[in-house]
Amino acid sequence: MTNHAPITLGQLFRYWRNLPHQAAAIIELEDDLQRNGYEAAMRRDRPWFSVWSQSGLQADDAWLAPATKLIQSFEGLSLTAYRDPVGVWTIGYGSTRLNGEPVREGDTLTTVEAEGLLRRELLELFGPGVFALLPLAKKWRPEQQAALVSWAFNVGLGAVEESTLRRRLLAGEDPATVVREELPRWDKADGKPLAGLTRRRQAEVALFTGGAAPKFTPGAPFSFRVTPHITYGELTLGEESRRFQHQYQCDMALELCVFAEKARAAFGGKPVVVTSAYRPPAVNAAVGGARNSEHLYNAPGIGAIDFYLEGVPVLELQQWAERAWPYSLGYGAPNFIHIGKRQGAPRVRWDYA
Repeated sequence: MTNHAPITLGQLFRYWRNLPHQAAAIIELEDDLQRNGYEAAMRRDRPWFSVWSQSGLQADDAWLAPATKLIQSFEGLSLTAYRDPVGVWTIGYGSTRLNGEPVREGDTLTTVEAEGLLRRELLELFGPGVFALLPLAKKWRPEQQAALVSWAFNVGLGAVEESTLRRRLLAGEDPATVVREELPRWDKADGKPLAGLTRRRQAEVALFTGGAAPKFTPGAPFSFRVTPHITYGELTLGEESRRFQHQYQCDMALELCVFAEKARAAFGGKPVVVTSAYRPPAVNAAVGGARNSEHLYNAPGIGAIDFYLEGVPVLELQQWAERAWPYSLGYGAPNFIHIGKRQGAPRVRWDYA
């Protein structure tokens, strides 16, 4: 019998443990509150409460949280349909089907719907699919299961079924050795290697084996993806003279790129275009930069990037950043916004106009 009894926020947060399924439930609850009001939303028969209480999640589904995290980090979020690198219409966190039908041009969804769609696909299709094709995976650690679910989500269960990786695992070979040797082969689209797929396979191998994903360092190749959609080469404008010299500069750039990715997601996956990042003193002087420019990255915790989003008016982007970025923000330029951080991390605003 369905339980319609109301629940209070006090009762709810008495059991808050910051678990992944609880965080997902809160997102659904916020949407329910906005759409239907407090009285309707705060009942135990609502979909968000099923997520909160883990009804439908079994103990064997511990792989879901690490798989979701990995997939979201590489897929990014698009609330409108787009063509992936091989031309397939895609939406949300890399989903190719919506409401049981192939994604079509013009399809849209909300963030909550995208997260729910990914969750359902993993629990109902890709997780069970991996375990059916690789029964031995049921005995693996959740992180190992998550790595192969992420791979299956990316390449499809048909590819998993026909793979040499599956054949070798079923033959009884050492799983860690097989995964190290076979997963990196799956880094191509239309026969051409893609840097994003290379990094994804590296992260999946690292998750499976317990190793660390490659770190962003000054000596990394320009093809290295600092975040899923921003490469080192984009930060340097492809110029060796703009290559970082110290690890703390790379760490600061990573923080700034994570924010740019957040902006990308907020505007439906519009591509990020970096117009300036690190400017060594000679480069900074040549372009007329301020003597104490944040672009100098001249101490830990100091740095900046200028960027815009393709197809998004700069004014809209800066209005969003005004609310979302708590440190340095320069706006008024015709084709970019500046986000940065300086000593002490103060909130600073200025207008180039």
